[in-house]
Amino acid sequence: MDIFDVISLLGGLAMFLYGMRLMGDSLKENSSGALKLAMEKVTNNPVKAFILGVLVTALIQSSTAMIVITAGLVGAGILTLHQALGIIVGANVGTTVTGQIIRLLDIDSSGAAWLRFFQPSTLAPVALILGMVLIMGNFVKNAKSVGSIAIGFGILFSGLLNMTGSVHNLAQSGAIEKLFSGLGENPFLGYLTGAGVAFALQSSSVTVGILQAFSSSGLLTFKAIYAVIVGIYLGDCVTTAIVCSIGAKPEARRVGIVNILFNLSETVLVLLGVTIAHRFGLLDGLWDRTVNSGMIANTNTIFNLSCSICLFPMLNTYEKLSRRIVKDEPVKQEKYREEMDALNPGFLNTPALALRSIYQLLLTMLRASRENIERSFRLLDQYDENLHKELLAEEENIDRLTDCCSRYTVDLLPHLQLEQHVFILNQYYKVTSEFERLGDHAVGIAEIAAGMAGSELRFSPAAVEEIHVVEDVLREILEHSEVAFRDRDEKAARQIEPLVQIVNGLNPLLRRNHLRRLSLGQCNMFADSSFSNLGVEFRRIAAVCSNVGVATVVRIHPELADHEHLYFESLHNGGDAEFNAAYEAAHERYYRRLETAPTDALPPEPAAT
Repeated sequence: MDIFDVISLLGGLAMFLYGMRLMGDSLKENSSGALKLAMEKVTNNPVKAFILGVLVTALIQSSTAMIVITAGLVGAGILTLHQALGIIVGANVGTTVTGQIIRLLDIDSSGAAWLRFFQPSTLAPVALILGMVLIMGNFVKNAKSVGSIAIGFGILFSGLLNMTGSVHNLAQSGAIEKLFSGLGENPFLGYLTGAGVAFALQSSSVTVGILQAFSSSGLLTFKAIYAVIVGIYLGDCVTTAIVCSIGAKPEARRVGIVNILFNLSETVLVLLGVTIAHRFGLLDGLWDRTVNSGMIANTNTIFNLSCSICLFPMLNTYEKLSRRIVKDEPVKQEKYREEMDALNPGFLNTPALALRSIYQLLLTMLRASRENIERSFRLLDQYDENLHKELLAEEENIDRLTDCCSRYTVDLLPHLQLEQHVFILNQYYKVTSEFERLGDHAVGIAEIAAGMAGSELRFSPAAVEEIHVVEDVLREILEHSEVAFRDRDEKAARQIEPLVQIVNGLNPLLRRNHLRRLSLGQCNMFADSSFSNLGVEFRRIAAVCSNVGVATVVRIHPELADHEHLYFESLHNGGDAEFNAAYEAAHERYYRRLETAPTDALPPEPAAT
């Protein structure tokens, strides 16, 4: 053994770690949509939750990621801690699938040539070639992401082959035999070794994979590795608990605590079971037997699966203990705290869940802004200082939601690989500022109402009625805007622009009527600027909703993303029958109301000369 063998071993380990990370991240990126749907269907049935935990963890190749995601869902209120219990146990079983894949190292191709295709020495280059063809060719949907999965798989096995080659050289020096013989004589030392390595590498799958690579030396026995495997469970779950606790709510931290309690119980159960079985001679044929990659994978799976079955009835006890260990924090009265907490950093590597959280927060912003606009309309009718303060307090909440959403959006962007996810995030980023602007315009209207109240000014009855007509148009626009964004409803989105044109058309008409009343002394000239400013705020609200409608249409038809101006031109030039019909119906409805509204005995408008 020399320094070059050590360098080769560490290089193989680095390749293995990077391949596992690349493959796992790409799998999470591409499966996050299905993951979101699956997690939302979890019921209070712990068996279903257990199966879900097994399947999803096997898919994304990481029990840590699965449990962190689960903690985020619990913290966001999407899952309860009780629903998460089965997922936690299932995640610990699902992580053993990686070891079953790595056991391909043991395939003996001497019996049949076709078996060589399943050996890592063949799979690694094939996966690398396939990955590069997909990425460079980019001739199928999501080619880059699928290619990254393939390349991660190839790098993972290349690293394994490099490690096993280095292990053979180390085995000849006697270093491995001395190391693992010592562990075989001292199970507690083996337990601490497994826990320490898993904690340092932050992955039980990787640690088991390293152990499988060392098994190629032919010097590892069952008595030397069983305690190491059990120690891995503790080291991995401690790392997971730490990640779950960073900036998390108590309910989310309890997920990490339950995982620790389960794994501690598992280690006690396995160590006691193996010790008792060995004392009674039940393991005599296995105790000193040399283990290979397949036996390590099977041992890991059997330990996890059997303990999960035995400890499943203890789930409610773990839940109660976690609540005793992690106390509830004093209830904070900060509004929308739950929505902001839902933007969990643990979702950043699972884009569908992160995008869902952003969507929910944006919907909250839209509804809060709508409510503030309604408050501002009420202030115009009758100014109330307390209502004005309530509006301003809600505006501060909307600003906090905006800041929180913007920061999370920026944090999420570097984690996205699929163009579809980047496109959706861009559309969300656009409407974030639009929803915040709605709140600003509500404040603007409230300030106009406050200024008039302070100067003891009022609009004439005719002006009030005309303002009510425009307010009703805006209410209809806002309703269509919420439905369009909430349900990605194209029909609702297409109803917005005709109504926006009604607002734009009403504004000059109301202005002319106002000037006529001023000339006859029926409106207070000191209220003129307030009336004009109100029209500006109304048009801006309509413009914001127009942008929301277009953003919804673009979400449904991405090909319009770079041609929004053409979409507007086709509508405004009479080239869209649906737009024309909606505009005519709205024009008839709202202009008729103006004709029947009080006029303060205005004389007829003189004919144009």
